[in-house]
Amino acid sequence: MKTRVCRLYDKHDIRVEIETVAEPGAGEVLVQMGAGGICGSDLHYYHDGGFGPIRVREPIILGHEIAGTVRAIGDGVDSLSIGDRVAVNPSHPCGHCKYCAQGHFQHCLEMRFLGSALRFPHEQGGFREFMLVAEPQCVAVGAGTTLGEAACSEPLAVCVHAANRAGDLAGKKVLVTGAGPIGALCAAVARHRGASEIVVTDLQEATLAVAEKMGATRTINVASAPAAMDAYAADKGYFDVVFECSAAQAALRTAIAAIRPMGKIVQVGVAGDVPIPLNFLVGKEIELIGTHRFHAEFAEAVDLITSTAIDVKPIITATFPLDDALQAFAAAGDRSRSVKVQLAF
Repeated sequence: MKTRVCRLYDKHDIRVEIETVAEPGAGEVLVQMGAGGICGSDLHYYHDGGFGPIRVREPIILGHEIAGTVRAIGDGVDSLSIGDRVAVNPSHPCGHCKYCAQGHFQHCLEMRFLGSALRFPHEQGGFREFMLVAEPQCVAVGAGTTLGEAACSEPLAVCVHAANRAGDLAGKKVLVTGAGPIGALCAAVARHRGASEIVVTDLQEATLAVAEKMGATRTINVASAPAAMDAYAADKGYFDVVFECSAAQAALRTAIAAIRPMGKIVQVGVAGDVPIPLNFLVGKEIELIGTHRFHAEFAEAVDLITSTAIDVKPIITATFPLDDALQAFAAAGDRSRSVKVQLAF
């Protein structure tokens, strides 16, 4: 069988090509992809050739936010049937290293993650029409869920894991800095878990409008109204929990100023070295918490979407056919008009 794939060769060099896909082997299913979301890491590969020490060293098929339909099954597959619609978990922990043995699968020493250039050879991703997927990586989605919505399971799983790192959010005052896809979904998870107040900040009105639909009780454009956050810094701070989703130094400083003593800042956004005002971190006894990917939260995210407990449709701001991949990446990089851009197969 032939399939079209979206392959990155170098910065700004994406090509739609044809390759052969084999029949599913034991424990595998053939998935016809329906939708794939363009993530921030995909944009870094496209614009910069990588991020931090991770560089593209060979042609790579991008994409790890994917969902599709099972078209063939291999021997031994008993949990899926032809025609099932599935969200594909891109995370492949080894299951036997010391971290997997402790149940910390997201820290697997041999992790294979779809569409990642971390290892060499690279782990090829899901921006293709047909793909062989291991049975355990497929989570069935409800009949009323579109494949575009199902493809949002991966970023939502990131946010569910971040919320688990934050602890109980019921009745808490929450700040989310950065209203991209992750920020908007963090707001949605905070609302779902009973936060009493959810303030979201960003530099763009378009993204803030989406955050409001996802659960923000107030949005603040810190570019046009930079003083609007000052009131939250009074009396040593206001918020109980901050999800810092921008990885911008200014946002982290704002978070430290606006959080109350003994509050929690969950650092979701990723960047290089960022200066931190340690005197405030120590003086206010702030917990600065990292969060990395997910494991069991992927299935939980699928359930939240298929049960409509969380409506992800507002974050999907554009969908392009595979042949228009260049236009899709251009749109995804324009935060003045885009939150989540998807490819349709």
